[in-house]
Amino acid sequence: MRRPGRGLTPQEAQVWALVARTVKPLVPPRKLAEQPKIVPEPAPAAPLPPARRVKGRVPPPLAPKPVPAKPKAEAPAHLDGSWDKRIAKGTLMPDFSLDLHGSTLDQAYSRLMHGLTQAKSMGARVVLIVTGKPRPVDAADRGTARGAIRAKVADWLAASDHASDIVAIRGAHRRHGGQGAIYVVLRKRR
Repeated sequence: MRRPGRGLTPQEAQVWALVARTVKPLVPPRKLAEQPKIVPEPAPAAPLPPARRVKGRVPPPLAPKPVPAKPKAEAPAHLDGSWDKRIAKGTLMPDFSLDLHGSTLDQAYSRLMHGLTQAKSMGARVVLIVTGKPRPVDAADRGTARGAIRAKVADWLAASDHASDIVAIRGAHRRHGGQGAIYVVLRKRR
């Protein structure tokens, strides 16, 4: 093994010259005209900061590159305090009611999507969705146990085509079903 800073002795240089003469190159040498032109590589934009290493720890991840901001089409509408007061007093009257209670998950999803389409076409602002009371279930049982519709409705609404038209989801007043129902407030039509 060669040590850094040490050159070959005259004896080692002779041996190396003998060995170098016996070696046959794998690729024949090219003529000067055939040699490819060397194109300098572009310099990197900015050198990366050196990773700080602490014994026994993984260095922190690099900061993500900034993503250009997308123009917002429309700011989401919010409910003011009068809505919550009306819900608490029980004076909020739904414009459209949809009962999913007693349906299977597939039936409930289909009825929810069609019902919201119908409510929007009628110009409804507040939709009452009766789901049935939530039951204390394990997360693994949500697809089959009682209370499964109630557990899935918020996810269905968030992932649906109607998500952009939903302003808020609130628990229903006792006179409209209490814990077994929710109000879905739709965006005001212009």
